[in-house]
Amino acid sequence: MKPRAIAVAVLSTLALSSPAAHAQPAPAVNPLDVIPDKMPFDVPYGTPIALDRAQAVIAAAIAEAAKHNWKEGVAVVDSGGNLVAFARMDGTQLAAATIAEHKARTAVTFRRDTKVFETNVQNGLVYQLTLDGVIASRGGIPLVDDGKLIGAIGVSGATGSQDEVCAKAGAATVNK
Repeated sequence: MKPRAIAVAVLSTLALSSPAAHAQPAPAVNPLDVIPDKMPFDVPYGTPIALDRAQAVIAAAIAEAAKHNWKEGVAVVDSGGNLVAFARMDGTQLAAATIAEHKARTAVTFRRDTKVFETNVQNGLVYQLTLDGVIASRGGIPLVDDGKLIGAIGVSGATGSQDEVCAKAGAATVNK
């Protein structure tokens, strides 16, 4: 062996056998270990949304979608997660019906926008996907009247960001 090759082999062996080469990295801080002072998303459930109000929420969401020529399915569920009203614009993909209802049900069940789940999953908190009934896609927003959760809107059919724009327009008829 040439002297240079011997030197490289010796240095490599020393580097691999040093204590630093076998040291384990410090464990990452688990964000789930943080204990908040208050319970997040603690909105009390209220009287279920009525049909006429649910239809007004849907009309506002569809009007927003129509302004942009987006094709959307819009669902409104009550405070118990039961479907109150649904509308699907002409040409909307068939999957939008099921997905819109799922988004609405997730938003009311967990008392938060479905965008929260999407963001958390993107940030590595994938454990949330193990929770029953979660959809980690924006477009589901709780409907809160006078501080009480009365239902939720779910919108699907376009991109997540487009769904969210329409859901916000519908939710604005209730959430003041």
